[in-house]
Amino acid sequence: MTQTIETVDVNVPVSVAYNQWTQFEEFPHFLDEVESITQVTDTLTVWKVKVGTVEREFEANITEQHPDERVAWNSTGGEVDHAGVVTFHKLSDTETRVTVQIDWEPKGLLEKLGSTLGVDNHAIKKDLKNFKEYIESKGTPDGAWRGDVEA
Repeated sequence: MTQTIETVDVNVPVSVAYNQWTQFEEFPHFLDEVESITQVTDTLTVWKVKVGTVEREFEANITEQHPDERVAWNSTGGEVDHAGVVTFHKLSDTETRVTVQIDWEPKGLLEKLGSTLGVDNHAIKKDLKNFKEYIESKGTPDGAWRGDVEA
């Protein structure tokens, strides 16, 4: 199992960063490899991703969610085996630290090589930079889901 942890500070209040993160169907705007996400229920999403020429589809289940604090998930089906958590830390009234931790199982020679070379870390760091630019340029989230999911 491979683990990746990356952090970015965004110049928006914690509620704005968190609210945007709960809008899963908007992820293709800032996550380069995500083709689409379909929100099936409050806790179930279907992802279609493309990395290079490889396309994958999987379901992810929200296992824990607390407004302005964290969203945790794991894959529940398909071609991707991973789990993760994103946490939100208030630095000030106008600045938030967003930390993403993903644990995943590389499959095949190319994914194992990419993991060894840190390609996954680079991709997540780039996606967090894209998230920062996206939410800071908008200033307000595309929506919000403030429900609580207990672990």
